[in-house]
Amino acid sequence: MTQITKDMIIADIIQVDANLVPILMNSGMHCIGCPSAQGESLEEAAMVHGIDVDQLVDVLNEYLNTKN
Repeated sequence: MTQITKDMIIADIIQVDANLVPILMNSGMHCIGCPSAQGESLEEAAMVHGIDVDQLVDVLNEYLNTKN
């Protein structure tokens, strides 16, 4: 099973599971569809939006773990 890390690119995270998009958006990343955001790492995007990246990684991985 793929685990999300803070150095992963947003586009790669979305490819892991498209259902992660609402989690990202609810955390404050409303520009997920923006082409420039697709190339950012999760850590870079979190920093720009003032989000705790470690907490977000935990939430994303918790979701993925519930699917298995």
